[in-house]
Amino acid sequence: MNPTIENIRKIRAWLLENIADLSPAQLNEIPAGFNNNIIWNLAHLVAAQQGLCYIRAGLTPIVEEKYLSNYKSGTKPEAVVDAAEIEAIKKLLFSTLDQLQADYTNKLFTNYTVFNTRYGATIAGIDDAIVFLPYHEGLHTGYITALKKLVSN
Repeated sequence: MNPTIENIRKIRAWLLENIADLSPAQLNEIPAGFNNNIIWNLAHLVAAQQGLCYIRAGLTPIVEEKYLSNYKSGTKPEAVVDAAEIEAIKKLLFSTLDQLQADYTNKLFTNYTVFNTRYGATIAGIDDAIVFLPYHEGLHTGYITALKKLVSN
């Protein structure tokens, strides 16, 4: 097991526990001053992981295209996400990590394209991508925490 992937799993489990008391309406609410909502941020974690790990390695993402196109950087919520889709996103938070671990163990990430993140980090391979993911998860954990305070009042 890659310990960083396991730490990401713990972060995601904590996030879901932290928002368990929120309704679908609260998960979809976009407070004044924000461009997105809690469910967008959760789905964005999935989309970002797919982009960093699979697309940059020249591999086919393991999620439906709608998760990539609707939740990639630069997008914002265009529609209300219903309860069934919320549950699907929650499951993807873990199933994508399971598959990432399996694909990492099987050394599928051999054709990685080097790039620099907007935060100044150089990602030269899958190990760099996996090390970068907790930073990105933490950034969005902060957004989710701030959003929760605003939608649960």
